[in-house]
Amino acid sequence: MPGIDEELAAHLRLPFEESSRPAASLRVSGSGALPSAFRVTDLAAASIATAGLALAEVASLDGPIAVDRRLASFWFATSLRPDSWRVPAPWDPVAGDYRTRDGWIRLHTNAPHHRAAAERVLGSRADRAGMAGAVAGWDKADLEAAVVAEGGCAAEMRGSEDWVAHPQGRAVAAEPLVAFDPASDRSASRWRPRPERPLAGLRVLDLTRVLAGPVATRFLAGFGADVLRIDAPDWDEPALVPEMTLGKTCSRLDLRRAADRATFEALLAGADVLVHGYRPGALDRLGYGPEARRALAPGLIDVSLDAYGWTGPWAGRRGFDSLVQMSCGLAQAGQAWRQAEAPVPLPVQALDHATGYLMAAAALRLLARRLRDGTGGRARLSLARTAGFLIAAGPAEPEPAFAPETPADRAPEVEATSWGPAHRLRPPLHVAGAAMRWDRAARRLGDDAPAWAGEPRAGLR
Repeated sequence: MPGIDEELAAHLRLPFEESSRPAASLRVSGSGALPSAFRVTDLAAASIATAGLALAEVASLDGPIAVDRRLASFWFATSLRPDSWRVPAPWDPVAGDYRTRDGWIRLHTNAPHHRAAAERVLGSRADRAGMAGAVAGWDKADLEAAVVAEGGCAAEMRGSEDWVAHPQGRAVAAEPLVAFDPASDRSASRWRPRPERPLAGLRVLDLTRVLAGPVATRFLAGFGADVLRIDAPDWDEPALVPEMTLGKTCSRLDLRRAADRATFEALLAGADVLVHGYRPGALDRLGYGPEARRALAPGLIDVSLDAYGWTGPWAGRRGFDSLVQMSCGLAQAGQAWRQAEAPVPLPVQALDHATGYLMAAAALRLLARRLRDGTGGRARLSLARTAGFLIAAGPAEPEPAFAPETPADRAPEVEATSWGPAHRLRPPLHVAGAAMRWDRAARRLGDDAPAWAGEPRAGLR
């Protein structure tokens, strides 16, 4: 993993204050790699290692920190192994890549309202064959613009040179991988790390969905954080919930209702960390912009992400990992590498997963600062900037494929999920003196009351 882990660690240094504590030692094991034109396995191991090193800093652990490259790569796909039941298919029937008159485009239609937006442009289609016929008569740029204008999600396939020259590509390239913003508000931290279970008692309010944000909060829950995920009343992501709600409390609130807003504000006031994935301005329109959040929760650690970056003409554009891969040149580079007819994405949704672990690392770095002086702070990340980091890391070196998964790769415990029994893969990260484990099985969205652990309802202390 030459270079990538050191580079990520450099990006996670706070620009406004440096820690005087030396980093814990890091050990990376395992040979082989996922098949890709890019260093996906290196990115997987390095991003998980970065989160582990940040945990060691906040909890004053000396290490060593150990990462298994093979398990890290597996976790970048899926960690859950159901027993006698199945996770729903991850993609809507018409989601995917389509050939246009002058190239390729990807339609992301997993959410019903995103599919409806695409069909307002292309007509109602029952399957991919019907959608392919409708797409074939369009130029890719025109179709992308039309679907996005309707509130949908689409991305034409661009080459990396096209992206570098694009106004949004230029804007993202000028952004830091992790944008840290110091805060002047102070509040003595009621939370302190604990031996063996470092993040026990840390309250993390999770306003994220597909997929990077849930990865971040799953990591924090793995070391004991009290993660409370809040979803809207009508939101679901059935293919991902069994994978991503591990260790979390899952509730629903409607922030258009006064009673639910009061509950949310009480939860936020009691939070140590807020993680959110709303597009820029969305929380502001609900009345919870940065200043309102700081007023409710002085000293709050506030970590957010979006798809296409925080500046430039696409800062507010809807996006997902697979779309960003098309926009930034990753899918076209994969096509050339494999000499394929169609776009070739990364073998896993590496932008989502890597960004998620970097979000967790950013939260932990800010927590370490808060423990020192009581100040909060913000961190912002984007999938497009993570894509830029991966591209800059250079092409992958030829490596053998990983050995196939065996039962020995799975943790022995049975996880009693809401859907049935399952096993998880063994954690890809080992931190000396602090086991990575989860105290709650995966559960359905909305299964729990909106309250912090030990409280009958939000706001009571």
